[in-house]
Amino acid sequence: MSQEKMVAIHKGSFAFCRYSLAALSWLALALQSRPVVVVAAVVMLVSAAVGIERAPMIALWNATGERLRRTPLEALDERAMRFAHSFGFALFTVDAALLAFPATVTAGWVLLAFISVAKTMGALGFCAASKMYTCATNDSGNCCRFWKWRQGLRKS
Repeated sequence: MSQEKMVAIHKGSFAFCRYSLAALSWLALALQSRPVVVVAAVVMLVSAAVGIERAPMIALWNATGERLRRTPLEALDERAMRFAHSFGFALFTVDAALLAFPATVTAGWVLLAFISVAKTMGALGFCAASKMYTCATNDSGNCCRFWKWRQGLRKS
C-alpha cells in the first residue's frame, strides 16, 4: 500500500520523547490536572504537524541532553510516527473534552488511565498506534489475524 519513509533520530531523543509523554500523562492523572492533558494534546499535535525530526520533545532533547551525551541514530518510519502522534492527539483531545463537562469527568479520568497505560507501553517499546499503521499499510498480510483476513478478502 504505502512505502516507508525512514528518518534517523537519536535514540536518546526518541527515548526522552516517549518517557516524557508517558510521565506527562501519569502526572495529569495523579494531579487530576486538565491543563496537563491539554499540554500533552498540544505536544502531540505539534509533533504530528511538524514530523518526528522536528517534534518538540525531540528538539528539546537534541538541544540539551544530546549535547551532553551523544547517542546512536535510530531509523524510524516518519509516516508511522506521524500517524501515532495524530492518534495520540485525538485520544488526548477526546479526553480533554470529557474532562470539560461535569457529567463525563469520571469517564475522562478513566480514559486518561488507559491512555497512561498505553503511553507507558509505548515508552517501553511497544507503540500500538505505530503498529496499527504498519499493519494497515503492510501488503504482506503477516501482521495479525484481522489483516490476514482482510488480505484474503482482497484476493477473492
